[in-house]
Amino acid sequence: MTNVRTRLSIMMFLQYAVWGAWAVSLGGYMGKTLEFSGLQIGSVYSTTAIAAMISPLLMGILADRLFSTEKLIGVLHLLGAVLLGAAAYTREFTPLYIIMIAYSICYMPTLALTNSISFANIKDPESEFPRIRVWGTWGWIIVGWLVGFVLDVPPGESHYPVLLAAGLSAVLGLFSLVGLPHTPPQKEADSTEQTGTGVLQLLGDLSFLVFVVCSFLICIPLSFYYAYANVFITEIDAPYPTALQTIGQISEVGFMAAMPFFIVRLGVKRMLLCGMLAWGLRYFAFGSLSFPLVLFGLFLHGICFDFFFVASQIYVDNRVDASQRASAQSFIALVTMGIGMFIGSYIGGWTLDHYPPGIHIRTVIETSDGKTKEQDALLPAWDTEGKKGLAKEFKLTLDSKLTAEQITADLVEANEDTTTTYAQASLKKVIGEIDADKDGGVSRSEWRLAQRKDWFHIWLWPAIGAMATCFIFMIGFRDTHRSTDTEEPQEGSVESETITPPEATDTGAPHQDDPPGEY
Repeated sequence: MTNVRTRLSIMMFLQYAVWGAWAVSLGGYMGKTLEFSGLQIGSVYSTTAIAAMISPLLMGILADRLFSTEKLIGVLHLLGAVLLGAAAYTREFTPLYIIMIAYSICYMPTLALTNSISFANIKDPESEFPRIRVWGTWGWIIVGWLVGFVLDVPPGESHYPVLLAAGLSAVLGLFSLVGLPHTPPQKEADSTEQTGTGVLQLLGDLSFLVFVVCSFLICIPLSFYYAYANVFITEIDAPYPTALQTIGQISEVGFMAAMPFFIVRLGVKRMLLCGMLAWGLRYFAFGSLSFPLVLFGLFLHGICFDFFFVASQIYVDNRVDASQRASAQSFIALVTMGIGMFIGSYIGGWTLDHYPPGIHIRTVIETSDGKTKEQDALLPAWDTEGKKGLAKEFKLTLDSKLTAEQITADLVEANEDTTTTYAQASLKKVIGEIDADKDGGVSRSEWRLAQRKDWFHIWLWPAIGAMATCFIFMIGFRDTHRSTDTEEPQEGSVESETITPPEATDTGAPHQDDPPGEY
């Protein structure tokens, strides 16, 4: 059994290392290097939500009826490796969007399948599964350090993290085929599990309906963090943005270990409220643009994830009977990481585009086919190493200042597809506008500030959304099933005996606390 547990732990490590390798840094890469709009970035991130809505319908049948679980995991990850490899070298939005939809359809089912194969091959899920699952979080953390300190330097300029994810996916695919225990498909399935009718009937209970609605609503502001936190941290020039975000996962590990303590003392309702409140506080912290508060916002991830997603899983598992648990978890996952995250991705993209940088410059863009057009564009990049573009042209370093006198001609930047010309007069005008200290020159920090989006208002909207959802939940939710919402249960009481620790509620179904929680 120890050997099996080791193999399952390796599987979990690789499973979340794959996701962590591309998901955190891709937003910064699409924004900085590919120059995608906020809506385009949100659309790419919405592909996981699209897959979450459709893949359980397809893969559930395959895993339950036709193929052994380890072979299905292996094939899906090998296909995913090919698709990620293609995504790494795709620079246009539409092809990348299509590739990422196909990849997400391959990846998202493996989140539930890795849980399922774990539960099928351990004897004591309550004590063994947490020790297996925590390796997934460590996989995310360690690959985040590798990407942040090595592969994504300078931030947002490299496609190597996506290639790393492709390589890890291939390794996991091969390991699944040869290293995981054989887990044949189940031949029978309970009719309630197939239809989910019992779960839908629960929506007639006002409190359960409020819980479902609020779970959906909170995932709309949640998607802002997953898609745009790396873009934000990159724009404020925080050091090693991808590695910095692993503060959230480290916090998650600590709060996960303390979950039984909080469940007993707070009860599920208060834990859910704390989770929603933490989301609002995180966005207010980000909107301050203060680096210490940004770090605090990242640390709040442990509360955001554990107190909401894990506590909601406990509530659902205790709210339904045993025959409905798998379908209930699948239904909540569909509502949250499917529909909620999908809508949130597009609302987030629209919000990002609605608050662009305040400074633009007139440019002439010539495409490879000889066509030209004039348009307002963002300021050209000031390379930290002085090896390209603006920095190379004017021999700028991190400590240099750019003056109007240095600009004696138009600035021309060429890449594979287009040539962009920044007019001399426009560049001189911009220098006068962004010279905050009026010393006649613009420092790199002043230049970067002018390139920054209006992050205060961008983060204000998800903060308000999270707080409004928290208020609706506080007013409308009444848990009549006191087994999970107790004040201060005494030892030996009925309430204390019926509280279920988070580890014991796992069923192997797609888990609400797994897929979105790792960003």
